[in-house]
Amino acid sequence: MPENVLILIAEDREDDVVLMRRAFEKANVVNPLHFVRDGEETIAYLRGEPPYANRDEFPLPDLLLLDLKMPKIDGFEVLEWMRDQPGLKALRVVVLTSSEEMGDVNRAYSLGANSFLVKPVQFHDFVDLTRTINGHWLWMSRAPDSFRRPRKIKDE
Repeated sequence: MPENVLILIAEDREDDVVLMRRAFEKANVVNPLHFVRDGEETIAYLRGEPPYANRDEFPLPDLLLLDLKMPKIDGFEVLEWMRDQPGLKALRVVVLTSSEEMGDVNRAYSLGANSFLVKPVQFHDFVDLTRTINGHWLWMSRAPDSFRRPRKIKDE
């Protein structure tokens, strides 16, 4: 079910994290959200390394929203690493960044991004964007098979 799929959000700016949480809530997107703060944490999460080793608590995501300009390891390096991992090649990645540079757009797509979105400035536009992400990537678009094991659904 689309409301059970996990969204992993790689975002280093605390004010953007707060904005995203509020926007998803306001848009009535009920999917579980996990946040990581930089490229190193993103890779650790995807590898299932501590503190993300418990896959019941930190399951592989169905969608990654990836900022490009992060400390330690940037979003481009995360994309490059992901697309070299057999089990992660098919993971859907939406770049969500403040960059509007055509070079960044081209590079993200060449490294395997599935979409490139620019963060809106106004909160109501961010709410609309989260509705669009939810509608397209979680309800309408079908995810490919991956090595992800089936998740337990609460109340089963």
